[in-house]
Amino acid sequence: MKTSHTKTSAGAKAKALAATESVDVTESEQDGGVADTPKPPAGVLERGIAILECFSEERLRLSLRELAECTGLDKATLLRLLGVLTRARMVHRFDSGSYAPGPALLHMGMLYRSTFDLGTRMQPVLHNTMRETGETVAFYVRSGNERVCLFRENTSKEVRHHVEVGTRIRLADGGSSAHVLNAFTGGDTPQAKAIHEKGYAMTRSERVAEMASVALPVFESDGTFLGALVVIGLASRHSEEAQLKAVDIVRRELALQGFNTRPSAGH
Repeated sequence: MKTSHTKTSAGAKAKALAATESVDVTESEQDGGVADTPKPPAGVLERGIAILECFSEERLRLSLRELAECTGLDKATLLRLLGVLTRARMVHRFDSGSYAPGPALLHMGMLYRSTFDLGTRMQPVLHNTMRETGETVAFYVRSGNERVCLFRENTSKEVRHHVEVGTRIRLADGGSSAHVLNAFTGGDTPQAKAIHEKGYAMTRSERVAEMASVALPVFESDGTFLGALVVIGLASRHSEEAQLKAVDIVRRELALQGFNTRPSAGH
């Protein structure tokens, strides 16, 4: 009799659990036939990390279905893990049912930011960008009506635009980095609309004859605007195609160091 009672209780619990998740289990079974579904990670911790890694600058809100497609996890498992991540404030659930990164991640990001100063994170970006583009790379911040070079990586090519750390240049003198700094600090620039739409500014022989440059805005993970990163080279070799390639390289290198090239929502 004791054995029978135990089996009955276990069966009742199983039915209750199935009832609460019936809709999601059914959906996961339907999704199971999708050939492109990735193989889900085995460990619980790895599954939690896989969920967090689904979010990106372009994918800030994801539905349960999208998370299932991204991780390869069935929806019942996802719901349990998302419940844990939500309680830990690492994931936020909206009333619509979609999910987004939670405030606990921002706290961790700020701890990371405090651990490594700006120069430690920015210098690899400049070095790798210079190595791949073959052109001088510099990072500028605004100071009053001037831009100041905080970091630079000069190309080894004989004909180059040489920039020294500490160099101050009037914003009114132009240049792609000046346009970016003006666009995000309330200054005046005819390129403002294009910069906000495309995410970069290009100039050719604007401030320095025979020189072409492309600059991108740099933001911290919390949306704080930091400055402008510029790649500048001789116009005859730094074509528009090369400038656009530099944009992709800069975006990739900045992302690897935790920076953004687009303002976050609300900024």
